[in-house]
Amino acid sequence: MTKLRVAEDIRPLSDFRAGIASFVKQINETHRPMILTQRGRGVAVLVGVHDYQKMQQRLELLEDLYRAEAQIEAGEAVPHAEAKSQLMRQLRQ
Repeated sequence: MTKLRVAEDIRPLSDFRAGIASFVKQINETHRPMILTQRGRGVAVLVGVHDYQKMQQRLELLEDLYRAEAQIEAGEAVPHAEAKSQLMRQLRQ
């Protein structure tokens, strides 16, 4: 996803209602999120489906990393050789 451009990507909700198709086209072409405002305050963020899926995948990876770090700090880590051995046994079954 590309960086937000404030002048182009923050728009009133009323503009969105009037031109939904053009907003979707812009999001899909630029791969930038769009912030919708109502009475001058942000109320929603529009993101293309592909970019949303990429964000979800990255979030899942980060959560896995945080979980792994917590396990290491708690002394629950398994040495590489042992983990590899366990995986190879499981694959052979």
